[in-house]
Amino acid sequence: MMLPEVRDDEDLHEMLIDRSQLLEESFQYIGYAYPEQLRGGLFMEFKHEEATGPGVLREWFLLVCQAIFSPQNALFVACPNDRRRFFPNPASKVDPLHLEYFCFCGRMIALALMHKIQIEVVFDRIFFLQLAGEDISLEDVRDADPCLYRSWKKILEMDPEIVDQDTLGLTFVREFETLGSRKAVELCPNGKDTVVDSKNREKYVNLLIQLHFVTSIAEQVAHFANGFTDVMTSSMLRKSFFRCLNLEDLDLMLDGSGSDVSVQDWIAHTDYNGYKGSDPQISWFWKIVARMSAEQRKVLLFFLTSIKYLPLDGFGGLDSRLYIYKNSESYDHLPASQTCFYRISFPPYQSMSVMQDRLRIITQEHVVATLVPRDQRLIQDLKLMGSYS
Repeated sequence: MMLPEVRDDEDLHEMLIDRSQLLEESFQYIGYAYPEQLRGGLFMEFKHEEATGPGVLREWFLLVCQAIFSPQNALFVACPNDRRRFFPNPASKVDPLHLEYFCFCGRMIALALMHKIQIEVVFDRIFFLQLAGEDISLEDVRDADPCLYRSWKKILEMDPEIVDQDTLGLTFVREFETLGSRKAVELCPNGKDTVVDSKNREKYVNLLIQLHFVTSIAEQVAHFANGFTDVMTSSMLRKSFFRCLNLEDLDLMLDGSGSDVSVQDWIAHTDYNGYKGSDPQISWFWKIVARMSAEQRKVLLFFLTSIKYLPLDGFGGLDSRLYIYKNSESYDHLPASQTCFYRISFPPYQSMSVMQDRLRIITQEHVVATLVPRDQRLIQDLKLMGSYS
C-alpha cells in the first residue's frame, strides 16, 4: 500500500533507551536521524535490560506513542466523542520544541506503519484529511468539536428571513482565547464591517472552519507531514498513501481490529514444541481459552505477543506463527512468555483445574512483573481489561 518495505540490511539503526527518559531519548534517536537511516531495520534495547528483538521493539513503539499523545505533553487533543481519536493541539506552542516533536511524531507513525506495529491511537477525520491534502467540510468537524458543529449547522439551517433581520448579530470576526488572552481575528478583509446574512452565511461558516481546524494547526500538520514524508521519501507518496485509504482503513492499521479473538484461527496458526496437539495439556489450554471472555482472550494475547488487537486478517496477518512450548518448571510455576517470538511455555500441569488457575492469574487485570526465564525480560504492567473468573 505504497509504504516502503523495511530494508533487510546489516546496518540497523540502533537505539539504547533509558525508560526514565523514554520520550526525550527516543526523540534524539529518531528525530535527529538521517531519513535513510530510518528506512532499514531498527534495533531497540532498554538500558539495564537484556531483552532485545521484535517484542521489545513493539513495546517501545507503544510506550513512545502513548507518551506523544498523552495530554501532559500538550501536542495532541482527544476528540470529545471518541477519546481514542486525536488531532494536533492548537496550543502546542507552549513547548518551544513543539514543531520538532511533530516532525518526530510523523516519523514515528510512518515507522509504526512500515513495521506493521499497532500503537493503539487513531486520528480524527480532520487530521487525516489534511494529511491527504483534502478540504475540510462542516460534517468533518462533528467529532472534533460537537458544540461548534451544532452551532454552525444551526446558522446554516436558520430561516433566511430571520438571518437577514440581523437576529444573530454576527460579523466576519471571531474572538477566541489563546494562552490566557483573548484575541479578535477578522475572517476576511473588512470583516468587522461585514454582517452575516443569508447570502454569505455559508462563506462565514467555511471561514470559521478554516480558522479553527486548518489555520490554527497548519504548522503542526506541516511538520508532522514532513516527518512522515522523511520515511515515505516524497510528499506525493505521502498524500497518495492517505488518499487511497478510508479513515477506517488507517484505524485498522494503527489500532487493529476490535473484534473478538477467534479461538479457531488462533489454533490454526499455532505450533507446538515439546507438546503434541493430542496431549491433554494442549486440549485443556484451548478449552480454557474458548471459555474466556473476549477481554480475557485479549489479555492472554497481549501476554503472549505484546499485541492487544489483531490485524484485519486475524492471526494470519502477524509476521510469525504462534508457539506453545513445554518447559521443565515445577507445576506451581505460572506460564511464561517470550513476546519476541510469540511464544508461551508452561509445564505439563497435572489437571485442567490447575492450568485454569495459572491462566486466571496471568489474565487478571494489572498483572505486574512476570519474569520470563529465557530472556529475563520484565513484562511491564499489562494495564488491560477485566479479571478472569
